[in-house]
Amino acid sequence: MKHFAIPLLSVLHCLNAFAAERPNIVVILTDDQGYADISFNPNHPKEVATPHMDALAREGVFFSQAYTSGAVCSPTRAGLMLGLYQQRLGIYTAGDGGRGFNPKTKIFPSFLPDGHTSTAVGKWHLGLDTDYPKLSMHALNRGFDECYKFMGRGGHDYFKLIGVKGTDYAPIYRNKTRLKDSDYDGYMTTRLTEEAVSFIGRQKQNPFFLYLAYNAVHAPAQAPKADIERMQERFPHLDKKRAILLAMLEHLDLGVGAVVNKLKAEGVWENTLLFFLTDNGGSKGMLADNGKLRGFKGSLFEGGIRTPWIVSWPAKFKGGRTLDQPVISLDILPTVVEATGTGRLAKRQFDGKSLLPLLTGKSTEHHPVLFWNSGEEKAEWAVREGDWKAHSLRGKLALYDLANDPSEATNLAAKKPALAKRLAKRHADWQAEMRLSEAKLSPIKPRQKTDAPKPSARELKREQKRAERKKAR
Repeated sequence: MKHFAIPLLSVLHCLNAFAAERPNIVVILTDDQGYADISFNPNHPKEVATPHMDALAREGVFFSQAYTSGAVCSPTRAGLMLGLYQQRLGIYTAGDGGRGFNPKTKIFPSFLPDGHTSTAVGKWHLGLDTDYPKLSMHALNRGFDECYKFMGRGGHDYFKLIGVKGTDYAPIYRNKTRLKDSDYDGYMTTRLTEEAVSFIGRQKQNPFFLYLAYNAVHAPAQAPKADIERMQERFPHLDKKRAILLAMLEHLDLGVGAVVNKLKAEGVWENTLLFFLTDNGGSKGMLADNGKLRGFKGSLFEGGIRTPWIVSWPAKFKGGRTLDQPVISLDILPTVVEATGTGRLAKRQFDGKSLLPLLTGKSTEHHPVLFWNSGEEKAEWAVREGDWKAHSLRGKLALYDLANDPSEATNLAAKKPALAKRLAKRHADWQAEMRLSEAKLSPIKPRQKTDAPKPSARELKREQKRAERKKAR
């Protein structure tokens, strides 16, 4: 026994040492933040100030040509959780992603080492809770260990925990318990930050995964009254909604600073692999600012899919740099898989690629081509190959040279028809592959009437008029 005990202790020591080297993982995802609504962007408007985001960008690596895999909330979130183009699972629209996908399909936490404790904080938007209390689409049934989040279809009131009657705003869950307004006090963005900071404090001795998905600065336009009034006084020329967005952005920036400061205070900053990005371009309805980029949320022009993106892991690679290679939100999970050494267990061929070769200087090449598709209803798609981007909206094919025209102002399809057609063919081939994958995976149940998006007030009014005309006949 004596001869056996010494090697066993040695092995356990080695295993513990290896586990200690595995990084903590933090993903901070903001919502509808404009590409120029971060003051690290040199083209930001004068009213924008995000000192904590800027500090993170200066300490980490900033990707100047970073993309999301979707132009709206839930498709991007699905792709991030899968490391796959979400179209492989039939997810093209906010409705597709919002309904959720096969609960048996593995997502992010399933690819982490067993020792990592995971939490989801904030906006989920990857399935509804219409099957409560079963909650098949809930984070705790998808591999997360704990959560403080809301489900629903995207937005949430910033002051009312149980949401607002007559809307899709859903209750907040602590794990699988629905909270009530009596359980809640404060402003949503601040509460999400407090939950994230508390999680770091509780888990600092062990590896962890924090998925912090803020709903700011998504509609509704809400912020503490005093903060709105302060922004209006400082910037009297601004529309009130823009002043509200600035107040929301300020709370968001404070939250990012609090999370980073907590990681540093607990001594886990050096060995934390942190990603910061937003889920799509800024929203026109919220008066977000996408700078020189064309388009807004919902569009596959650059303004709808470009994101400010920061990556930090001080123990592994040097910060204070900007990299220009095109990257995409699908890359986050493969990066984590490589960083935590779970590649051989992943058993999934990702569409995303690990960023570590770029970040450590071992490679300067990454994605030769990237694809986007917003579904048949909108009939919009895009392909980026090198500096060339083909874009089609309702059959109108355009070609842009992003190196010289990042604003997509000049359509070169007529001057370079062969290139435009070749990129269109690449998209068609990719789309065929996505459809084959969807048929093979069959991840989403056929849409049920009860799952259909609720009609808008305008649609209801039109339907009422049709019924009245029919009755009159």
